[in-house]
Amino acid sequence: MTSRRKVIQTLGLASASAILPFNTIASIMPAQKMIHQVYFWLHKDSDLKEFMSDAAPMLGRCKDVANFIMGTPAPTAKREVVDHSFHVSCTLFFDSLEAQAAYQVDPLHLEFIEKYSHMWKTVKVYDIAI
Repeated sequence: MTSRRKVIQTLGLASASAILPFNTIASIMPAQKMIHQVYFWLHKDSDLKEFMSDAAPMLGRCKDVANFIMGTPAPTAKREVVDHSFHVSCTLFFDSLEAQAAYQVDPLHLEFIEKYSHMWKTVKVYDIAI
């Protein structure tokens, strides 16, 4: 039932796009949600406890973060396609691209970078539209 509703909703929006100006369509479409995944490789394994207890949780307290998950590599089987080399991963969920952009300049996010960037040697970010 929900699948049929989704199809009808999509067709309705597509039909509306033929007759409505673009800015009107943008205002009725849902905001693009996204996931912001950040992988940290620390300088020293000994920094792991402090990074997970003091540093990384700051990111989850930024006001535009809808949900926050932090973790370490799972002890899964070693395979060529699995990267276990990182120390900490933070997954942040945002309700819109604008919320993620606001997070980038959030004072708490900037404080995190200033205060703890000495702890990591590499950071990789993967942004996913959902």
